Amino acid sequence: MNRAWMDRFIDTIEWIAAGFVGIVALNIFVGVLLRNTLNYAIPDSFDIGRMLLGILIFWGIAATSYRGGHITVDLVWANVGPKYQRMIDVFATLVLLFVVTVQTWTLFDKVRTTYNDNVLTFDMHMPTWPFFAIAWAGDGAAVLLIAIRTYRLIFHPEDIHDAKVKTVE
Repeated sequence: MNRAWMDRFIDTIEWIAAGFVGIVALNIFVGVLLRNTLNYAIPDSFDIGRMLLGILIFWGIAATSYRGGHITVDLVWANVGPKYQRMIDVFATLVLLFVVTVQTWTLFDKVRTTYNDNVLTFDMHMPTWPFFAIAWAGDGAAVLLIAIRTYRLIFHPEDIHDAKVKTVE
């Protein structure tokens, strides 16, 4: 795979996740502002906010999965040599790839059943399946990014951009 293409893809996923953070923040800000100044509630703001948070979580999984920005326990990893550290990284990433792939499969079933059951929001009767589909797309992006991370860990470990975090030993 072309390295520059993969890096652009990774950056795009991270920007999409950041965009959803902004959308969730804007939704909350506007809802609170209207409620406190004009005593007006946006119709379906609770349902929309809840579904946007779900979208944010799944796109956040995609953004943190590649960079290694999620919470890790490095007790064993920190006390072994580089060869074993790489083996642990590959094993852990393969387990993560398996788990997120299964999660993506089951979330697709949720999108399908929500669409087939015609689940709607309470006030405006908007279909909810598009929100679930966007969340599913984030989970699918996570699978792709974890696959790229696995590929790079095995064949090009120098291309991994792990988050640099201060560890306590």
